[in-house]
Amino acid sequence: MLARTSNVDQLFVNQVAFSSIIQLGDSCYLNGFSRALAVQREVEFFHGNEGNFPSYGIFRMPLPLPPVNESISISRYNQTPLIKTNKIHITAVSNSSIAHIGNTRHVSMEVRIKHIRQLLPRNEQETE
Repeated sequence: MLARTSNVDQLFVNQVAFSSIIQLGDSCYLNGFSRALAVQREVEFFHGNEGNFPSYGIFRMPLPLPPVNESISISRYNQTPLIKTNKIHITAVSNSSIAHIGNTRHVSMEVRIKHIRQLLPRNEQETE
């Protein structure tokens, strides 16, 4: 693994939700994934067949990852192998997010959200 040590005296986290993680310590792989349908309606009406993720194209599309074509050369000098902080305060970690303190080799994150707004038709007289 990498040769740095993370030292945090105090960690405060108010909320962790929806497939999120607080990771303390080193890890080789971090994978986060979340899907959501956000439906806003003026009138409560449910069809009964809603919530089927594959019926929406956004959830079937392949993830567009750009190719990495250039070679990368990194040279670093760490005078001290310690990364230190006194206090970390996190308000919220949500929707497939990871708050990580430590070293990581590979990270993969994906969130797909479909927003649907169903509004009633408006008369032109009402909008004037």
